[in-house]
Amino acid sequence: MLQQILHDMYIDPELLAELSDVQKHILFYKMREEQLRRWREREAWEALAQVEGLRPPKVKRASDKHIQWLLGADGEVWVWIMGEGPGDKPYEEISEELIAERARLQAQQEAEELWRQKEAEITKNFRDALANEKARILAEKWKVEMEDRKAAKVLEERIHEEFKRKEEEERKRGEEQIRLQEEQRAKELYWTLKQAQLQSHPSEKEEREWEEQLRRSKAADEERSRRAQRARDEYQRHSLRAIQKGTVAGLSSRFRELGQSHEQEARLYHHLPGPGPLSPLAVPGRTWERPLRPVSREVIVRWFKEEQLPRRAGFERNTKAIAPWFHGIISREDAEDLLENMTEGAFLVRVSEKIWGYTLSYRLQKGFKHFLVDASGDFYSFLGVDPNRHATLTDLIDFHKEEIITVSGGELLQEPCGQRDSPPDYHLLFE
Repeated sequence: MLQQILHDMYIDPELLAELSDVQKHILFYKMREEQLRRWREREAWEALAQVEGLRPPKVKRASDKHIQWLLGADGEVWVWIMGEGPGDKPYEEISEELIAERARLQAQQEAEELWRQKEAEITKNFRDALANEKARILAEKWKVEMEDRKAAKVLEERIHEEFKRKEEEERKRGEEQIRLQEEQRAKELYWTLKQAQLQSHPSEKEEREWEEQLRRSKAADEERSRRAQRARDEYQRHSLRAIQKGTVAGLSSRFRELGQSHEQEARLYHHLPGPGPLSPLAVPGRTWERPLRPVSREVIVRWFKEEQLPRRAGFERNTKAIAPWFHGIISREDAEDLLENMTEGAFLVRVSEKIWGYTLSYRLQKGFKHFLVDASGDFYSFLGVDPNRHATLTDLIDFHKEEIITVSGGELLQEPCGQRDSPPDYHLLFE
């Protein structure tokens, strides 16, 4: 499975979600190593092709882009620092002017908007008053039956002039009121912007907090480097340990050489008792085409019966009994529910629905961890965490009862989590 991921340089998002943080970090490290290896291989091939004349050397194209610096009288690059040149205003004075101008412009805009509203209100009021007065005059004129039209016209003009004069006075008072409000608003905005500018400068406390944050970030980087070095050292130690205990995948070929009769194989499939000790089972030839990944529970059950039962997956060593830690096709939530009331170090192994293999669910002091176990080849190993390859699933479990799974977590398998319901959740796999 890991080789397939490195070949495609792609991992399914659902499978990635099943990995722990440590597995994700190691998988990223492996993929980065593969990228560098491919790059070096391509560079070496191109260099060899150029030497042998198979490919002309690369010629860099001339670029028409360039940069030209403005030089001063001394021949050096001309630099101007605001506030230090001759005739320049100090930064504080420029800042004061900018704030005052911003306040003035905003107050002017607000004053213009207020004046438009005020002017519209004044015009409407006097237009309505004039219309009412005209209506009254016309009514009076009709009452006197059009007597003395000239006098009525003079009266109308006099009234019109009076209203016009009052309108002009009202306009002047409105303009003066708006001007005073504009000046007052400009002062308020100036002090608001001034206070905002003063508050924007970082205080000594903020400077200290920033330095402390920078220090913690550097310390975290150093800690990640130390963890990576410990992981590499642990990788080498595990490799030597696995070779000494004889749990490498080469043992699987020795199991296949021992062979087994068809009668013993049938007894294993149907759980029939047989006389004498149980002999190792031979791996039968595959009679079905395995998909690239599990697509349904029916396919997973068939895979288990075709490939895993002959390899005694889920059985205790040298017995017919199913291991207490073995479970069927159950979800992550069901596994965590089974482990909820157990102590740290409790574990179970369930058949995975994401890959051809299993998931080891582990109980932490607070929470859980889930490790994918790759069984797509002729060996069993943790995906991206443990480099050791084991001939059987039981070998992997027994190995990590003595050796931790990861250096950072220190996970040691201590107490198996058994079945809670009847029939057991793995009964479909052994029917």
